[in-house]
Amino acid sequence: MKKKLVNIFKSIRKKISKYLSTNRLFITFVIFSLIDTILIRNFTFKNITDYKPFICDLALLIIIGSFGYFVKPKKQFNYYFIWLLIITVMCIVNSIYYVFYTSFASFSLIAELGLVGEVGDSLIEKFRFIDFIYIIFPIIYYMIHSHLKNGSYYHFVSKIEKSKKMFTSTILVGVICLAFTLVNITGTDVSRLVKQWDRELVVRRFGIILYQGNDLVQSLIPKINSLFGYDEAAKEFKDFYSKEFEQVHENNKYTGVLDGMNVIFIHMESLQQWLVGTKINDVEITPTLNKLTKEGMYFSNFYPQVSIGTSSDTEFTLNTSLMPASSGTAFMSYYDRDYVSIPKLLKEKGYYTFSAHGNGATMWNRYRMHPSLGYDEMIFKDQFDIGGEYNDKTWVGLGISDEEFFRQLQPKLEKIEQEHTNYMGTLIQLSNHSPYANLEAKKHPERYDDFGRLVLTNTYTVTDPETGLESTVTDDYLEGREIGDYLRSAHYADVALGTFFEYVENSPYYENTVFVLYGDHDARINKDDYLYYYNYNTETGEVYEEGNPNYVNYDSFANEINKKTPLVIWTKNAKVAKKIKRENTNIIGMYDVAPTLGNMMNFNNKYALGHDIYDIKDENVVIFPNGSFITNKVYFNNASGKYVTINIDQSNKVGNISSSPVIDEDYISNLKKYAEERLVISNDIIVHDLIKKEGENIVVPNSTTESEE
Repeated sequence: MKKKLVNIFKSIRKKISKYLSTNRLFITFVIFSLIDTILIRNFTFKNITDYKPFICDLALLIIIGSFGYFVKPKKQFNYYFIWLLIITVMCIVNSIYYVFYTSFASFSLIAELGLVGEVGDSLIEKFRFIDFIYIIFPIIYYMIHSHLKNGSYYHFVSKIEKSKKMFTSTILVGVICLAFTLVNITGTDVSRLVKQWDRELVVRRFGIILYQGNDLVQSLIPKINSLFGYDEAAKEFKDFYSKEFEQVHENNKYTGVLDGMNVIFIHMESLQQWLVGTKINDVEITPTLNKLTKEGMYFSNFYPQVSIGTSSDTEFTLNTSLMPASSGTAFMSYYDRDYVSIPKLLKEKGYYTFSAHGNGATMWNRYRMHPSLGYDEMIFKDQFDIGGEYNDKTWVGLGISDEEFFRQLQPKLEKIEQEHTNYMGTLIQLSNHSPYANLEAKKHPERYDDFGRLVLTNTYTVTDPETGLESTVTDDYLEGREIGDYLRSAHYADVALGTFFEYVENSPYYENTVFVLYGDHDARINKDDYLYYYNYNTETGEVYEEGNPNYVNYDSFANEINKKTPLVIWTKNAKVAKKIKRENTNIIGMYDVAPTLGNMMNFNNKYALGHDIYDIKDENVVIFPNGSFITNKVYFNNASGKYVTINIDQSNKVGNISSSPVIDEDYISNLKKYAEERLVISNDIIVHDLIKKEGENIVVPNSTTESEE
């Protein structure tokens, strides 16, 4: 018996040895590619221990590799090498892209490669040499091939290899591994894979290879859907809005309060709400916003709803009250649709519309999308003077400095005031764009003394326990950190904004103008920087660690909840200012801006997915493109299926997480359905141009009633 077992063991060892010696290209291809997939998970969301994406990546690599057996041994290297190069490039691109966008790259972004020229400095700033480690494996693989080629390997294998048998047995192993993945997925996993709202979740669950393959399919779906999915989308669209139009929307005390006024939107790049009221060394980070929030209508729990389109998604959602496209971006892929937007609705009331930005009009395809949204005029980079007397201050980061942008806009705005009874405009700031370290105020601080130079060092007193003598310590605790660069950059942008409002308040114009200021999206600062910042004690220089009673647990939930930005409605018209002055702490989203402002200015987007916040009040739900949502009670993370409760009365507390009792599961379940329905409807509108094609088939009942808030 013992001898028999020994013989069996020897036979197995011999077969394994033979397999390893005659399938070197296949085996090394799988191993090198699998290492790539492990590294990409480590360099992005730092998770290499989860077996689920590992098994899925392994299964797909085995399946891909199995088809190599249909190629003659002498040519197999070409097949495997091409695939290894594809996987290498895929990992390099995603590794770099994740650092910049905290997400994974998409085939739908191929159309947006032209943006690299516009944000080249941003990309270069975040390049890491480690992101190119994947190149090592194709090089080693080629060296292995050269070694085998110089020997007798290919000649020997070509004589003994049975292609069909090797293919069948290999792909069977791959299918078995893939079956292990499939039997363990839930209906929710399938839904998230198909809809791909949260790209990181797909990679976490299914690995980078299935994600990228699925992404390719998803990138083609809009084109396919426009041909084949129309009938179902049109029916859902009509059914949805038939119910929506039956809803009674009551007037409130803000109805018509801004009727007939001009409106200027100020798009504040990357400016987050937590900056409001924050000081460093007794210097206010946002002195302008601090002032405006006290004088106007301030929404302190306002959330952008952006996907991969970042700033362009904000512009789209604010103007249309729709969600960003689930694949690609509306600005790049769907600019030719017929949207109901704020500029168009105000043009119907006789308004002249314009947009202004210190960057090129090709950025985010604005030269096509802005006319599509209804802007009559575009004042972009080519219309600004970046030379002459102001040359030392005219360029900050990616374009003309905010200071110069606002200064040079003044005569243009005055001309619009003189030539048009009513107007609506959007002014897009640029200086606070990532990378924040590129701010000229840091490189040449002497040029920015007028802006209240921000010193990021911390000075505190320590006492020697032995001598009792006190000494002063200066700690550069924020230097070299992205959050420190961001504070300096945001401070400059806010003070530059202040120069514009100083002009507005002293100008004979703008008595009939209301300004709507909004942060377009969060700053995308590394969570570790926030953890350090909130746990640094400026009095002692100590950094609190977990277990300390003063420790702030800045986890993923706190980070998501902290992504809110300021929203302020302000006017220098004293009579109107008195009517609107207040702070609103209810949760409000970017898609709620158009309905809320529409109520105040007497225009109505009947296809809006958001709500007038003074109509819906504390029952509002802000949906995010990845399926997560937030209300006055709870923040739900769609990727994990978990939630935290919120204390809305402590909106300035980091993370705003409360210890309230567990929420009723029916509450969560109903809101998940609410969110998913609106995400589907919004995307159908975008992909199939349903407002243009089906809008007239919906009858709007007359249901407006009068009441006070």
